[in-house]
Amino acid sequence: MFAAKNCFLTGGVNVTPNVEYLIVAGAGGGGCGEAGGGGAGGFRTAASFAVTPGTPLTVTVGAGGAGGINLNDNRGTNGSNSVFSSITSTGGGGGGSYRVTSTSADGIAGGSGGGGAANNEDGTQGLGGAGTSGQGNAGGNGQITDYGGGGGGGAGAVGGNSGTSVAGVGGAGTANSLSGSSVTYAGGGGGGGYTATFGAGGTGGGGRGADVSTNSVAGTANTGGGGGGGYSGLATKGGATGGSGIVILRYADTFPAATSTTGSPTITVAGGYRVYNWTGSGSITF
Repeated sequence: MFAAKNCFLTGGVNVTPNVEYLIVAGAGGGGCGEAGGGGAGGFRTAASFAVTPGTPLTVTVGAGGAGGINLNDNRGTNGSNSVFSSITSTGGGGGGSYRVTSTSADGIAGGSGGGGAANNEDGTQGLGGAGTSGQGNAGGNGQITDYGGGGGGGAGAVGGNSGTSVAGVGGAGTANSLSGSSVTYAGGGGGGGYTATFGAGGTGGGGRGADVSTNSVAGTANTGGGGGGGYSGLATKGGATGGSGIVILRYADTFPAATSTTGSPTITVAGGYRVYNWTGSGSITF
């Protein structure tokens, strides 16, 4: 007699589904002052992940990184990693901040890299941070002469370099349908401008940058979209926070429901699939 409640049973044999997953990390915050946009959270997806019955699997949804505010040299903070079981998506890189030290203008590496700021006291160009292979792309470079930051990298494209009079746009994100409908995630944050106008956020939750007439915009929650870069060192014109991440699991509805979950995922059964969607951390046991 087969009575183990934590196993999937078919014909007297323990069987578990191969789980599809989407893991998007928290995005980076935008930098402070003519700044780079935050890089998108790392984006990882696969169609076949073997699970073991009776073993709780951790789900961690990464928070977005804070934007740089109040003082120049305050780069945006990297987003936090998102995790499912043994699979980790890397938090997005913070955007670079204007001047004084040679490193503060460069965007920080992450799942996707943060954009570089306009320039430093010594006139060097702020460079975009690197992305992580298989998860995202590099941020764009700042513009020395037109005081605009580069856009943060996105899952689908690099961040835009700042151009003449316009800060760099955030890199585009990537669409995914595990939730049951097509949603675009992990767009980069737009660069902030001083004499340049703001850069637009990348599709997939990226926030636009700031300029003299508008404030930066945070990345959209649970998309891993980067925060927009700032205009100046003023708190009200600083960089914006990156968007938090998300974890989605899906498998065929011919298999039973998971025996337990924590973290209050949204659970749906439609289109031949069971879908578990976490916007906060928890766990799942099959």
